[in-house]
Amino acid sequence: MPPRIAFLTAVACAFFGLSSPLKADPPVPRARIPNVDLHRIIGDARLRQMIGQMVLVGFVGSEPGAEGYARVVRQAEEGKITGVIYLGRNIDGLKQVRQLNEGLQRFAASPLLIAVDQEGGRIQRFTGAMGFNETPSEATVAKSMSLDEASVIYQDLASALSDLGFNLNLAPVVDVNVNPANPIIGKLGRSFSADPQTVEAYAKAFVEAHRAKGVLTVLKHFPGHGSSTKDSHKGMADVSKTWSDKELLPYKNLIASGDVDMVMSAHVINNKLSFSAQIPSSLSRATLTGLLRDKMHFKGVVISDDMQMQAITDTITFEDSVRRAVLAGNDILIFANDKHPDPLVPEKVAALLSEEARKDPEMLERIQKSYENIMRLKRKLAPAVSEDTTILQER
Repeated sequence: MPPRIAFLTAVACAFFGLSSPLKADPPVPRARIPNVDLHRIIGDARLRQMIGQMVLVGFVGSEPGAEGYARVVRQAEEGKITGVIYLGRNIDGLKQVRQLNEGLQRFAASPLLIAVDQEGGRIQRFTGAMGFNETPSEATVAKSMSLDEASVIYQDLASALSDLGFNLNLAPVVDVNVNPANPIIGKLGRSFSADPQTVEAYAKAFVEAHRAKGVLTVLKHFPGHGSSTKDSHKGMADVSKTWSDKELLPYKNLIASGDVDMVMSAHVINNKLSFSAQIPSSLSRATLTGLLRDKMHFKGVVISDDMQMQAITDTITFEDSVRRAVLAGNDILIFANDKHPDPLVPEKVAALLSEEARKDPEMLERIQKSYENIMRLKRKLAPAVSEDTTILQER
C-alpha cells in the first residue's frame, strides 16, 4: 500500500492493545495506469462530481419539508451523492415514502440509487403495521420453502419496493451460518443456511427475483461474517480463527453465474485474507482487490458497509478510513448517518478525496475506475445514461 495512506491513530492502538500504529496492507499488484494525463483531462468540478457518485448517505426526516430531506435533495441536484439509504426514522407511511422518492429522482443530476435494508425477518424497514407485506427471515425461507416458493415471495418483495421508488435492496445476506450464536447473523435468522450450496441457491433466487422487477441487490458481508462472535456495529469483530474458505463459495459461484450486481465489504478482521491482525476486510486491498477483483474476477460495484459503524469509528479517523476504503477497492461508501448524523459528509468526502487525487495518481485512478463501475451499474436502471458516459470522454 502506498506510503501516503495514513496509519491508524493511537486510539486504534489503545483499542486493540497494540503498541504500534496500523501496519500497511501487504502489497497487491496494481493495475497498470494508462499513459494518460488524467489531471489535465479531469477538472476540479468534474472530479468532485465523480467523487459524488461514490457517496451514499442516510438523512434525517420523514417529510418533504424536513430540513434533512431538503439537504439531500440539494446534494442530489448538485451531483454530490450517488444515492440515499432509508432507516426506520424516515418511514411514516408508504404514500409518504413514495412521495419522498419521487422528489429525489425528479431533482437528481443523475439517476439515484435509493436503498433500503429489506432482508426479511428481523431486518426490514417496512412492516405489516404500515401496510407492507412482510417477508420471512432468510433462515425461515430456506427451511420452509422450496426455491420456487422463495422466488415468488421475493418477486412480491421486489415489486413492492419498486412501487415505492426503491431500486436497491441491500440484501441478500450470503454469510454462511457457521456460528448459530452469532449475535448479528445467526441469532437474527439472517443466514439461509450453514450449507454454502443452500445459501447460494436461495441467494440466487433472491437476486433474480429482484432483477425481474428492476431492483438491484447486494451480496453481503464479504468475505464472510457468519462465524463471528461479535457485532461489528458495536466494535471490531475478528473472524480470523473461525472463518474458513467455504464462506467464499456463494460469492465465487454467484459471480461466475453472473448473479451479482454489488458486493458489500465487511468491517471484520480476517488475517487469513488481509495478512494483518489490524486491518478490517473493508479497508484491505489484499481482500477487495487481490481476492475479490483479481482472483474471483468480480467486475461489478463494491460497496462498503456503513462507514460510521463502531468497528470503524472506534479505531480509525474519518479521513484515514475514507482514504483506505477507496484505495482498498470500495466503489461506494455508505454513511448511514444513524447515531451521529453529519449532513456535510458528501462535501467532506469530496474535499478529502479531491485533494488526495491531486497528490496521488493512484487515488485519481481509483476514483475514475469507481465512477466507471458505478455508471455501468446505473445503466441497468436507466438506459438513458449513455454508454459513452466515461471520464475520459467527458472533456
